[in-house]
Amino acid sequence: MASELNGKKVAILVESGFEQVELTGPKRALEQAGARTFIVSPQKTEVQGWNHDEKADRFPVDVPIEAARAEDFDSLLLPGGVMNPDTLRMNPEAVAFVRAFFDAGKPVAAICHGPWTLVEADVVRGRTMTSWPSIRTDLRNAGATVVDREVVVDQGLVTSRKPDDIPAFNARMIEEFAEGKHKGRKAA
Repeated sequence: MASELNGKKVAILVESGFEQVELTGPKRALEQAGARTFIVSPQKTEVQGWNHDEKADRFPVDVPIEAARAEDFDSLLLPGGVMNPDTLRMNPEAVAFVRAFFDAGKPVAAICHGPWTLVEADVVRGRTMTSWPSIRTDLRNAGATVVDREVVVDQGLVTSRKPDDIPAFNARMIEEFAEGKHKGRKAA
């Protein structure tokens, strides 16, 4: 596993208010698999993590969203947390950044509330996904088939429900990120 992602660059798109463990757990797994990770955000210098409903740690931003280009990365990770994707989906640059990964057929992984941003990017239609229960209706309304499983993979899109799913999420995310671009992974 230590070299599966050697040379791969992974963007982690977050806004302040992300669920910290949904960033740190997958980020650590990606780096242990050899990837280079970059926190991308509309925030210029740092973002605030949360542990459920309490503030946690702050993390430096590696690439401000206005300087981020999907073509500079091999794949995208979208952590959850309620505030994070709710704020991201209101940011046109963040939504365009997400959409560009799908347009290029690059793999994307989203956990918990993270798929909310995918709804705004209009990339869930025709896909099978999972998520935190409270956003499942939004996913269905956007055209996704929603299932209640630990992890779901659909044409390079990896989704999971909650922090307890992180081990399974990480394994499938690394597998899909290692595979890279595939035909048929474009947005519906």
